[in-house]
Amino acid sequence: MSGTASATAAATAWDARTRFAVYYAPARESAWWQAGSAWLGRDAQSGEHCAAPQPASLARALAELTEAPRRYGWHGTLVAPFRLAPGLAPDDVLATARTWALTQHAFDLPVEAATLGDFVALRPADEHGDARIRDVAASALQALDALRAQPSEADLARRLAAPLSERQRSLLLQWGYPYVFDEFRFHMTLSNSLDDAGERAALLAWWRQRVPALGPLSVDHAALFVEPAPDEPFVLWQRLPFRADGPNDGAVPQVTRR
Repeated sequence: MSGTASATAAATAWDARTRFAVYYAPARESAWWQAGSAWLGRDAQSGEHCAAPQPASLARALAELTEAPRRYGWHGTLVAPFRLAPGLAPDDVLATARTWALTQHAFDLPVEAATLGDFVALRPADEHGDARIRDVAASALQALDALRAQPSEADLARRLAAPLSERQRSLLLQWGYPYVFDEFRFHMTLSNSLDDAGERAALLAWWRQRVPALGPLSVDHAALFVEPAPDEPFVLWQRLPFRADGPNDGAVPQVTRR
């Protein structure tokens, strides 16, 4: 059974602890999906283990350097993981997300490998692409906000204990996450937080050699990912195609809480 089919079958067992997220994930058949999933060592759609490449200059196994992003799967965040508001069900998320996706147009996103703090990641290669994917994320956040449960006091306290700007604190309190809208930075994580500058440099060099051959990311859909229970691996549940050319009023249906 495929990972998507397994997740769909498991949906009846999901509960209030389950988290949902809207991510960008390259198409399953694309070279980008194969390359990213192999790098992390896991295909988040099928659930299968992938054979990871091993840059020759690394002293440690690559799997040790990618443990954190492996759990989340190969993705770029559009809407950060959230739990459902009381009275809502997974089908409400799916219906709303599908309708939102049909308001979006496909585009190509050139990317580059870079270090973001102590992480190695892909990021948009130019300001135009950065702005365009930020608009997609902002639209998705607004469309799905009615589905989101308010964070618990413990979760909120943990977030507020981090070093946040006043703007980020305000966004956290209103939207449940501090890195949205003007604070959003699209990226696809390629490593754990790495103290060793040599390890970061080795990973960066490996990806900088490969990005040109892989070309831009084709942003023609988003994907719903699910964390079935705390600390379990995220799985790709459903892909959300963007609209084809043609009329669409862009209206996202109102959600009725049960």
